[in-house]
Amino acid sequence: MSLTDEELERLADVVRLQPTKNSELGERWGLESGSDVHGYLENHLSDYYYRDDDSLIRATDEAAELTGVEPGVEDDGEEGGVPDRIRVPELHGQVFAVLAGPDERSESVVSVLNKLRERFEVDPEVGDVRRALQSLRRKKVVEVEYRTVPTFRLAVERDAVDVEVSE
Repeated sequence: MSLTDEELERLADVVRLQPTKNSELGERWGLESGSDVHGYLENHLSDYYYRDDDSLIRATDEAAELTGVEPGVEDDGEEGGVPDRIRVPELHGQVFAVLAGPDERSESVVSVLNKLRERFEVDPEVGDVRRALQSLRRKKVVEVEYRTVPTFRLAVERDAVDVEVSE
């Protein structure tokens, strides 16, 4: 299925904003109602989106590849720039909250895990913390420094990005 430029741009919105609702897409696209959004999605993007168990709209992996957009990232419009907003699962938001700042010494996955345990009284698996850090890195808000082990720190000031935790 070949997409027009408008369809590609709207598909990129679905990828960026996921998980999202008809109303949010309708606002962005200038459509009158949720029915109009649903009709557009079904008629133009049916192969590239689905609704999750909570009826929220999500993009397929193929949609993310096709658009080249990182899921859950709203860009600031600058090439290679820091996103204005990211949508992340709760653990990723917690990692962002405790990770060393851009001017601090980068830290290991285990160090981040210990900070999570102390601040949020959670006990995630090390692999989950590592995946959260890598996801935040792909979103351009975390950078890695390779020492004996990979270490991480924020690539931006904490208040430069609005972190929206999705369910």
